[in-house]
Amino acid sequence: MENNEEKEINFGAHPGNGPQYLPRTLHPDADSPLAGKTVIFLGSSVTEGYASLNYSFADFLQQKDGIRSVKEAVGGTTLVNDSEDSYIPRMKTIDPNLAADLFVCQLSTNDFAQDKDPERIYAAIEEIIDYARSTWNCPIMFCASPRFDRPTYADAVEKLKEIAARKQIGIIDLWSNDTFNAISDAQRELYMFDPVHPTMAGYRLWWLPEMEKEIKEYIAR
Repeated sequence: MENNEEKEINFGAHPGNGPQYLPRTLHPDADSPLAGKTVIFLGSSVTEGYASLNYSFADFLQQKDGIRSVKEAVGGTTLVNDSEDSYIPRMKTIDPNLAADLFVCQLSTNDFAQDKDPERIYAAIEEIIDYARSTWNCPIMFCASPRFDRPTYADAVEKLKEIAARKQIGIIDLWSNDTFNAISDAQRELYMFDPVHPTMAGYRLWWLPEMEKEIKEYIAR
């Protein structure tokens, strides 16, 4: 993907990517229960911050809640393990001796845009969970994107719920959350660059509060 300078040419003019939305302008929460925790984020362009100058929820959580963010994200990649930059090979490049407090994996939208075999997607999800658990021995969560026009992604969210219950992991389920998805047209225009990729305003004003809440509740169990 492009570097920050190139992204400013392509995306910086969007009102949702104005300098007032940069992570560094957030006031840190010194009392956050997440402060000092090391969180691994595995994903594709939504985790990378493709349309938001390379800043995503991982960076906003780092600034606001004082986490140590380990962000392994490459745009266009898939859960299905069919290339060297798919989720699983990249996950295995992360330091296995890292003292991680949480592992968060994005339910990629690319598998469904590329019509990957659903059974291979679900097998990859289970392999990711098993590897993360045996390697870092920390709580695990998957994050599902807000709603967009892709029925197969909706099916995958339901399957993910089944896997999560069986494997005893958490889900940040932005897809199924009716309240979260009930935003105005004006908000959607500010928060989203396209149907899948948020702007900085989208991550900061829309995603961050919900992700903070879900993660704090999960690690407090």
